[in-house]
Amino acid sequence: MQHYFKQTMTSSLALMLIGWGGLGLLIFFFQIPPLVWARWGFFVLGIMALTGTALPVVYFLHRRFPDEHPIESNVIVRQALWAGVYGATLAWLQLGRLVTLYVILGLAGGLFAAEYFIRLREKARRIPPVISDDDAS
Repeated sequence: MQHYFKQTMTSSLALMLIGWGGLGLLIFFFQIPPLVWARWGFFVLGIMALTGTALPVVYFLHRRFPDEHPIESNVIVRQALWAGVYGATLAWLQLGRLVTLYVILGLAGGLFAAEYFIRLREKARRIPPVISDDDAS
């Protein structure tokens, strides 16, 4: 998992620069009315910004609390993407004043359940390495 660090940090910096920079331009400089394309731009840039921010955190958590089987880089990216989608969706819903405690908890529960079932499927499809006794002699 050590070799994932450089890839993770490069991706994280690119996503953060594009996401947070784009959001800054969209909100502070353009000051556009909330038209459809501006809201979609806000949503996409929010996902990029929050995913880039969550990527090093997810990487660190997997380094700090390792699983019994080594994880692949797609798991780290997918879990950071869940964090980005969660935060951007809550921000999107807040624009329409639709966020309640039940929405926050329900969305988090649904994303945790989706990740749990995806990881369960990955573990079930994992093929352990075969070590034969003939090679030991």
